[in-house]
Amino acid sequence: MVMSGENAGNESVGGPGNEPGSGPGHRPGSGFVRESGHGSGGQAAGHARQLSAGSAPLGLRERKKQLTYQAVSDAAIAMFLERGFDKVSVAEVAAAADISKPTLFRYFPAKEDLVLHRFADHEDEPARVVAGRPSGDSPLDALRRHFLDGLDRRDPVTGLCDVPEVLAFLRLLYGTPSLVARMYAYQGRSETALARALGGGALDRLAAGQIVAVLRILALDNWRRIDAGESADRVYAGAVQAAEDAFVQLRTGLEPGPRG
Repeated sequence: MVMSGENAGNESVGGPGNEPGSGPGHRPGSGFVRESGHGSGGQAAGHARQLSAGSAPLGLRERKKQLTYQAVSDAAIAMFLERGFDKVSVAEVAAAADISKPTLFRYFPAKEDLVLHRFADHEDEPARVVAGRPSGDSPLDALRRHFLDGLDRRDPVTGLCDVPEVLAFLRLLYGTPSLVARMYAYQGRSETALARALGGGALDRLAAGQIVAVLRILALDNWRRIDAGESADRVYAGAVQAAEDAFVQLRTGLEPGPRG
């Protein structure tokens, strides 16, 4: 497990009551933007939260825990955006959130998770799309349609979003090596979940790895163009064509077709 140099040491790394520390029912796939906090950092943290769709109703205990996750992560992201990820200590985040450092680590096993837990429920999004596809649709049909719909909605998960607060969050993410490294663990779990949804065999694991890699590269390429100054509207047509080409390659394999 990749750490930033600050971790729980001998502290428990599970959430309260031994729940996992990756965060409650956020679904980053539906976009970053929901309510925003105060100031530029808090606003970006709020926008980052639209990686999340609605979830099933929670009990009082779970709602309180979710609010704690959200408040601590918002405080952390605001500080990271203002000063840089590596220049803010876990102790400072805990103090800003008015909790102890051991308590913080019970919610977030590593400093990186203060940022990346927003993606936690995104791990199984491709698997959910495959499992919930209409009868008669192939897995690739469902995943292609889902990605194209995300492009049309300017879902930040597709990289096609030029909301300034989202760009600030993604610059923090992609500009911090320890966050990028930690993100690969999330993507590995996404591959595992998708492989199970596809059937669980060796070929399913290979297919899942290829699909998750394609989605990651498409999103990263879109974000790089927008980060370089292009608008989402300008990038859109090229992003759709790149996605179409990518899914054709997934269907047909890596061997080039016959040349006319």
